[in-house]
Amino acid sequence: MKKYLTEFIGTFFLVLTICLAAGSGISIPPLAIGASLMAMVYMGGPVSGAHYNPAVSLALLLSRKLGAADFLPYLVAQFAGAIAAAGIGAWILGHPFAPAPGPSVTAFQALAVETLYTFALCIVVLNVATSKRSSGNSYFGLAIGFTVAAAAFAGGPVSGGAFNPAVGLGPILVSAVSAHGSLGNAWLYVVGPCLGAILASRMFDMQEAGA
Repeated sequence: MKKYLTEFIGTFFLVLTICLAAGSGISIPPLAIGASLMAMVYMGGPVSGAHYNPAVSLALLLSRKLGAADFLPYLVAQFAGAIAAAGIGAWILGHPFAPAPGPSVTAFQALAVETLYTFALCIVVLNVATSKRSSGNSYFGLAIGFTVAAAAFAGGPVSGGAFNPAVGLGPILVSAVSAHGSLGNAWLYVVGPCLGAILASRMFDMQEAGA
């Protein structure tokens, strides 16, 4: 149970930071997002592995770094944390925040960005947090947090910058319920990250086989 509670807490504060930082219009939300994730990764890494992202859990499952029995409970905890955070964020701001592609971005462009940067995140997590080659390192949180910050800076204006089905769906669902928002973009934040996770797991398996 402590693993699932840790996944809930980490995902909650990641999504709350995203909603408040992006929804309040501060100038550089990616730094706050990356810093929040880094802190939560160091907090929860020794307990749950600090996934806070269904795509990361999928990549670890496919690479045999997460037991099948834990996969569904991790997803439930992550989505529950995301929905709770999005609801509280909407209450604090007075309006919901939900990721969305840029106004002139096609669905294919947004999907490509979500896939590519989720691949980057998952391959970093697999290599710095699960590989025997990097076992015992103290930089895993920095690597993961800065990967998300870089992805948010570079890809956020294009795709909305979720790279995480919980980050995408939690706020979108709260927006749809509380402000009659659209669910039309929701698929981008599921399909893209899942594709990225699958590709990352295959690449990691190749890296491990060649070690």
